[in-house]
Amino acid sequence: MPTPLVVSDVAKSFTMHLRDGIKLPVVAGVSFSIKAGECTVLGGPSGAGKSSILKMLYGNYAVDEGQIIVSHEDGLIDLANASPRTVLAVRRQTIGYVSQFLRTVPRVSALDVIAEPLVERGQEREAARGRARALLAQLNLPEKLWALPPATFSGGEQQRVNIARGFITEHPILLLDEPTASLDATNRDVVIELIAAKKAAGVALLGIFHDHDVREAVADRIIDVTAFAPGKLAA
Repeated sequence: MPTPLVVSDVAKSFTMHLRDGIKLPVVAGVSFSIKAGECTVLGGPSGAGKSSILKMLYGNYAVDEGQIIVSHEDGLIDLANASPRTVLAVRRQTIGYVSQFLRTVPRVSALDVIAEPLVERGQEREAARGRARALLAQLNLPEKLWALPPATFSGGEQQRVNIARGFITEHPILLLDEPTASLDATNRDVVIELIAAKKAAGVALLGIFHDHDVREAVADRIIDVTAFAPGKLAA
């Protein structure tokens, strides 16, 4: 689909239960669409709501109002009102996500952490491990670490595992939350190459990049999230 993701009038607030139920507005009127083969970047200062938008699109945060329309399999799904089962199906087949933090099962090797999304989608495990090996080599993670659990790695090493896990599949939509934050210059360039390859394959990407050089290298369009700032606090 030429436009696999459409966001329309989405709003989000948090209820402060320890402060008499005061509502803290985060964003309102969030509206945009992402085209296949495009990398769109959410811009704006820290606290503007960029990560909250990504988390709503992935189903981690509930939506107060509005629609998140995703092209999934042979139809359209409104993630803002989808069941948990549907959200999981969309994550498995349609929307990938690279977060700032790696969360894995203890004692599972880096190789299997990365291969697992392909295995879940039906690929034979050894073939999935082969693709994982190629990504780890591309991201310059020493081979001696591949059989070790990522919990023992440095922050930059964990992030390379995280990136490889997010990029290994062929999800038509990919969300990127600061994927280069813990990386050196060499591996930042690798991520830029990986993003370019996804764009060439027709993937729709939406990301947050505080690194100016990376943002300039990958962004086809920048959305200023401050345009979605809500009004004053409402009790």
